[in-house]
Amino acid sequence: MDIFLILIGFICVIVGIFGSFLPVLPGLPISWIGLLLIHLTHPVPVDYTYLGITLAVAIIVLILDYLIPAIGTKKFGGSKYGVIGTTLGLIVGLIAPIPLGFIIGPFLGAYIGEMLYKSDSKVATKAAFGSLVGFLTSSLMKFIVSIIFLWLFVAKVWEFKEMLFS
Repeated sequence: MDIFLILIGFICVIVGIFGSFLPVLPGLPISWIGLLLIHLTHPVPVDYTYLGITLAVAIIVLILDYLIPAIGTKKFGGSKYGVIGTTLGLIVGLIAPIPLGFIIGPFLGAYIGEMLYKSDSKVATKAAFGSLVGFLTSSLMKFIVSIIFLWLFVAKVWEFKEMLFS
């Protein structure tokens, strides 16, 4: 049973890495489940502090993932309309059956929001670029944390390898 939990946990951590770029997969929560599964094996003691801290990190990054594109829009001169457009564009981009909708949606949402507010193409384009930068930043952040979760998983398996595989 321990080998099965390790295998499923490893798959969860790997899927979590892919989920850092694919918005249809909740990457960090899936990676965290992989860390939880390794602690459910008999040789690895359940460490509530370890699991609590990694869960808190996953939740904070998950929340930031939705905030950072809007913050990027605001930092690049976008208005409240651009921020709202970014958020709505992200939702539509996730639902719409278009390739790369999760990138195109926030960009177009910020652009349309700014055009409705100011009708200035230059400002709207700058705000839309800010939303793209925000999206790429949040994706990089999720990727880095997912890689750290993979490292933590492998470190736990390595630490208890004699007991797990005997």
